[in-house]
Amino acid sequence: MGLRSALAGVLASNDEREAVNERAAAARSAGCTAVDRLETRRRGSAAGILRSVVLRPREGVPTVEAELYDGSGVLDLVWLGRRSIAGIEPGRRLRVEGMVSDVHGRRTIFNPRYELRPRPAD
Repeated sequence: MGLRSALAGVLASNDEREAVNERAAAARSAGCTAVDRLETRRRGSAAGILRSVVLRPREGVPTVEAELYDGSGVLDLVWLGRRSIAGIEPGRRLRVEGMVSDVHGRRTIFNPRYELRPRPAD
């Protein structure tokens, strides 16, 4: 490891270190694409950690919305018609798959297929 990369590691903020760790963890998930490289109007799969999960009605329909972070970007996940989903909670690692949409400039997958992964501390 060169002096420049060692110095960059020491001077990196916690957010930058977290992003590097998340990118590395997501890269180990076979068949996944980095969130910032997912193409809209195409099926895609990504892996990361849930940073937030909220119940938010959309047009009168209960909806669980989550934010998946993989170190390269954020992917919004929306499950329509649900009030809660067992295992979907902040801090949980997840692998998701579905049709990628653009909603108000943010990558979003509605009703994604998902696979729960071990938590970071597990």
